[in-house]
Amino acid sequence: MRTSSGWVVAAASASFVWLCATGSVFAQEAQEQVPPPPGVLGDLIGVRSEGNDAAAEAQRKVDAISDETAGLLDQFRTTLKQIDAIDVYNRQMTELLAAQNVEMVELRGQVSRVQEVGRSVTPLMLRMIEAVDKFVQLDTPFLIRERTARVAELHAMMGRADVTTSAKFRQIMEAYQIENEYGRTIEAYRDSLKIGDRESTVDFLRFGRIALVYQSIDESEAGVWSQETRSWVPLDSSYRSALREGLRIARKQAAPDLIRLPLPAAVDARGSS
Repeated sequence: MRTSSGWVVAAASASFVWLCATGSVFAQEAQEQVPPPPGVLGDLIGVRSEGNDAAAEAQRKVDAISDETAGLLDQFRTTLKQIDAIDVYNRQMTELLAAQNVEMVELRGQVSRVQEVGRSVTPLMLRMIEAVDKFVQLDTPFLIRERTARVAELHAMMGRADVTTSAKFRQIMEAYQIENEYGRTIEAYRDSLKIGDRESTVDFLRFGRIALVYQSIDESEAGVWSQETRSWVPLDSSYRSALREGLRIARKQAAPDLIRLPLPAAVDARGSS
């Protein structure tokens, strides 16, 4: 059996042991919480800041490289599309060139044929001009100055090198069409007329190529062209009102109506009336 003094000694021993352990722990914690010297802390902060700057710079380089890579990729894709478009264009141009070469060969053949046609057409055009010239000379003498001037222009045109063969032929055909139109129109115009030794201004009235008559300005004289005798035959005063009305109709001053005029007798193909 332990005495009270023994309990006291045991309790004191336990307290001592606890105090020693507690002091050791406090000493260790105090030692761990001791701050580093000021110079070392500044160095650590500087190193950390430099590391952050280096990391930011590296990130910027990575971003720049990524952007450049993306741009190069877009450019590469655009270039591929352009290459495809150029390939399509080249194929189209190749086909077009082939078609143009074929057409060029055909045109060369046509040019050679045109030259041959031109050599044969030129004598034909000269004969056509001579024919219309003779026709005007032998026809009823209406608008004689205008018509002979047109024929003279055709003769002069044939000697011009700046007028193409097609243009020459077209103008000759136009002259033929104008002469053809004279046969189905009526016309009134004023011109000078020489009868005998006297020349005076008269009104002409043309009914196609059927009749060509004139009347003086004062209506005192009138005449009709005789193709048979190729001369003017005087008309008496009974035709005065008919000629006056015919001139008004031709000038579109009156409505079309029947008028009385002297006409040559019709003949058959053998020349008999």
